[in-house]
Amino acid sequence: MAVTAPPTESPAESPTGPAATASRSSVRRVVRTLALNLLAVAVGLAAWSLLAAAGVQGLPGPGEVADRAGELIADGTLLDDALASLRRVLLGFALGTLAAVPVGFLMGWYPTARALLEPYVQFFRTIPPLALIPLAVVLLGIGEVPKVVVIFLAAFLSSVVAAFQGVLDVDATLVNAARVLGANDRAIFLRVVVPAAAPFILVGMRIGLGSAWGTLVAAELIAAQEGLGFRMQQAELYYDLPTIFVGLITIGVLGLVMDRLLQLAERRLTRWQERR
Repeated sequence: MAVTAPPTESPAESPTGPAATASRSSVRRVVRTLALNLLAVAVGLAAWSLLAAAGVQGLPGPGEVADRAGELIADGTLLDDALASLRRVLLGFALGTLAAVPVGFLMGWYPTARALLEPYVQFFRTIPPLALIPLAVVLLGIGEVPKVVVIFLAAFLSSVVAAFQGVLDVDATLVNAARVLGANDRAIFLRVVVPAAAPFILVGMRIGLGSAWGTLVAAELIAAQEGLGFRMQQAELYYDLPTIFVGLITIGVLGLVMDRLLQLAERRLTRWQERR
């Protein structure tokens, strides 16, 4: 009678193998990060409470701001304002990114396009998008279009340079190796340049998203009737600090969530990249 040996686990499948060790290390890292995030929030709230209790320039405390947020949520004002601002930011940011990526690729891949477009890009980068608000109002009126255009410019100018630099920094050895193997320009562009430039593009998108939110409040100066920036400007007239804080916190939370989503997309799309 033949005796068969019991099946053995490979090191990767073993509960104590390298894969299991890496998985546990990843879980510990995530838990540690979340714990530190919660600690940072707790410390921030404690410092805020102490400053408010000390009476620093009439600073409202977390409780007062939470009560005001509850009132704005109950009557639907906060939701309407958040949705209006989110719609403007998403539209301006999406259009800005969609325009920045091809323009950045053209500038990085074709020297002629770079010579034609780079002076304009660098020129407009020195002009704050907020400075273009009067021009936008005169040319485009006071509707939604000028608000979105100003946010679009902020996102575009922040993203286009990242895409351009990403193409420039593609390792020439990879391009030459692809040519030696018989790849045409289209294959090189899609299989070498785009993946290599992806980390730059995604970082540029994150910077563009921050610029879009940073431009929002000023963009909503243009005859807005709703929006977080509009609500904060109205609260300023009545020295309503709790409402201003509610607007600030809402913008920060929405921006943070969108940034984390982009960061998640970056990790998934650039798994090949070594990370610390």
